[in-house]
Amino acid sequence: MSHTRPSETELRRLMRASLDGDADAYRTLLTLVSGRLRAYFKARLIRVGRGATDAEDLVQEVLIALHTRRHTYDASQPFTPWLYGIARYKFVDCLRRARASTHDLPINRADDMMATDDFDGVDSTLDVERLLAGLSPKARQAIRYVKLEGLSVREAAARSGMSPSAVKVSVHRGLKALARLIAKESRR
Repeated sequence: MSHTRPSETELRRLMRASLDGDADAYRTLLTLVSGRLRAYFKARLIRVGRGATDAEDLVQEVLIALHTRRHTYDASQPFTPWLYGIARYKFVDCLRRARASTHDLPINRADDMMATDDFDGVDSTLDVERLLAGLSPKARQAIRYVKLEGLSVREAAARSGMSPSAVKVSVHRGLKALARLIAKESRR
């Protein structure tokens, strides 16, 4: 593959191959979409006064969602809209957690905020719980409170007895560890 931006055809081929058990294709796909997602989130987060750390957290959340929901991808459909549907959902969820709203965004960009997929998460709960079990108790608790239950960092800190900065660090490190666990699992 060249160093140019991969086409929809290439991303779709990698996703199909990964669904067929090709661990190398899966790792390549995750690497390629990580860069795209990082740019996608940074551009949107700047508009609402958020930074690169939030973008990195969202990239990791989307990669986890891609991993746990990959069985829902219809290989006869384009891959990129499916991926960005997950990304939009995670971005809106981030805004909700931050108590921000879409009225903070320019109206001409409101269409970027509409999620097109409904992720009820029922069938991925066991995957998520199994992955979380591989984390330290502190990271697991912070991710559960902030990312799964939707508590603010301040609320999670009060509930867990950690400082807000410790919660942020635990979430950030925990998401990175989850990404490593997913990559390791994909090699099996």
